[in-house]
Amino acid sequence: MLSKGCRQCHKGAKMVLFITGMCEKDCWYCPISYERKNKDRIFANDRLVEKPEDVLEEARNMNGLGTGITGGEALLETERVIFYAGMLKAEFGDEHHIHLYTGMAPSKERLTRLKGLVDEIRFHPPQELWDNILGTDYIRAINDAKELGMEATIEVPSLPGLEKLIPVLPLIDYLNINELEWSETNAAAMRERELSLEDDYHNAVPGAKEWAGELLAADDKVHWCSSTFKDSVQLRERLKRIAENTARPFEEITEDGTVVYGVLIPSGPVPEDLEEELCEIFDDRIELAWWLLTEYPDDFPGDKKIIERYPNNGMIVEVTPV
Repeated sequence: MLSKGCRQCHKGAKMVLFITGMCEKDCWYCPISYERKNKDRIFANDRLVEKPEDVLEEARNMNGLGTGITGGEALLETERVIFYAGMLKAEFGDEHHIHLYTGMAPSKERLTRLKGLVDEIRFHPPQELWDNILGTDYIRAINDAKELGMEATIEVPSLPGLEKLIPVLPLIDYLNINELEWSETNAAAMRERELSLEDDYHNAVPGAKEWAGELLAADDKVHWCSSTFKDSVQLRERLKRIAENTARPFEEITEDGTVVYGVLIPSGPVPEDLEEELCEIFDDRIELAWWLLTEYPDDFPGDKKIIERYPNNGMIVEVTPV
């Protein structure tokens, strides 16, 4: 049983709005990168936000159906959350689903300010509170959120002791378990706990799903989100949506959602009748359909290469000389 937010995420239709990297907690397993951790920056997906329009443009580029607001601790910047959630709802309508992650147990006053803007709140009670979860302030916050018409979810990483959360299941709508992952910022803490990487290709920690076994079996509202899914399904589907909306006519969209095109730094004349939809001319280069360079190399003298990158001028994945 998946929440609306998770169903949209499966389609790659959920924009990730990173409100701030600041956080009052210091969870050893936090995977946030050095680029973001403890830095007051805003990102829409992987795009650094410099002005509010950047957020709307990113949502349009991916034909987003919803937004997941996260951090750091997003509610340290409650006014910012209200502003961006309100802007997204005004632009895309109430059906634009917004969920918010928080490590806080917000007051009812703060939650009331989010009413009509945030559709689902995903609470992250720290591991040290799981022993007495029903005695924590998170229960009050969960009840307040539901009373205000929001769905209430608990979302935690896969850690030992997850079965201690079973008593809270009747009080919440969903419970998501994220597979524990290595990152550059938590690697030292992982080694201190004698945890290892599953293999050379994934960031997952071996045995992490076993810790979740009892909780997963307790109720169908409990959902397992694997590291592989986030890396190879969620990201790919989101990239495909962006590529479909932003790719130039001569760029080829791959099954992974990347785009492929050719780059020519000319050393001589190029065909004058080159069709506009097959190229874009810059001062120092020509970007064009990659197959022109491989099928008609003599017609395009100069330095030739094929580029594969994330869509909308994103990260370069591979450069192949021709």
